[in-house]
Amino acid sequence: MVGRQQAAGGSRWRADGGAAAAWWWWVAVVLGHLVASARAGLLETNPGLAYNFYQKSCPSVDSIVRSVTWAQVAANPALPARLLRLHFHDCFVKGCDASILLDNAQSEKTAGPNQSVGGYEVIDAIKAQLEQACPGVVSCADILALAARDAVSYQFKASLWQVETGRRDGTVSLASNTGALPSPFAGFAGVLQSFQNRGLNLTDLVALSGAHTIGVASCSSVTPRLYQGNATNVDPLLDAAYAKTLMSSCPSSSSSGTVNLDGGTAAKFDSRYFTNVLNKQGTLASDAALTQNAAAAQMVQDLTNPIKFYAAFSMSMKKMGRVEVLTGTSGQIRKQCRQVNSS
Repeated sequence: MVGRQQAAGGSRWRADGGAAAAWWWWVAVVLGHLVASARAGLLETNPGLAYNFYQKSCPSVDSIVRSVTWAQVAANPALPARLLRLHFHDCFVKGCDASILLDNAQSEKTAGPNQSVGGYEVIDAIKAQLEQACPGVVSCADILALAARDAVSYQFKASLWQVETGRRDGTVSLASNTGALPSPFAGFAGVLQSFQNRGLNLTDLVALSGAHTIGVASCSSVTPRLYQGNATNVDPLLDAAYAKTLMSSCPSSSSSGTVNLDGGTAAKFDSRYFTNVLNKQGTLASDAALTQNAAAAQMVQDLTNPIKFYAAFSMSMKKMGRVEVLTGTSGQIRKQCRQVNSS
């Protein structure tokens, strides 16, 4: 082996350099496609948000959010999935108003679906720096949207989508409102209805499901597909070999561990998720449900192409970021993201 490496040494650096050049060319193509898509204006209405909303009031907002987020992600690779999920869970309950961050009794974060949500400490760190730079200016809701984008974009060292800002923060957070969140156990009709209730469509459902290319799921979200009581009873929509992989991490119906949502490239934000779904290797029942509708299944096939996935995800994230936002004089700009302003 050593001899072969030495013999090939003269060409190895040229090969590596070519691979690096190809990688950066590919990233440039993807980002160029995203910019073109953004200019196309896929979003139907303008709820009062804008690009560069803080250009005069807090011009350093983007650099501060990116700096803090990237430093935290570098130390903890689990954060992109956590911050993306935090933003998603916020927007699906009463809109993108940062209500998930509030610590009051019986708040959203105490509800079952949110007890495994994380990343709050990153938002706290960003807010602390922004309050020093621009006191009382930047909303926690906007921080959530920016941090989710920057966390996912860290692996590319370039923003994967544009974020509109100008959201204001809500003052109500109730666990009882979290029934609006899509269930990991839902069939196709149920998941689609959850999205439609938020003004999102089939395209958004399929594109945003691609977030499952990173992160983990609790065994409790998976074991109904593997067991019935104490007996093995594998979901027919689940590949048998992949079911055994899931069982190794969740050996019983009462297992309390976690499994990767993407069994192939769990730490990389890519289009592998859609290939998994087509191969009956989607981890959740709601992933497998995408193949049970002809139009959705065709979209899944299309989004195995990474450029198409990044473009679709970009547009759907911006659309989700507009769900029932508070702007203008509605809501408030919280001084601390975990509590409502006292006055």
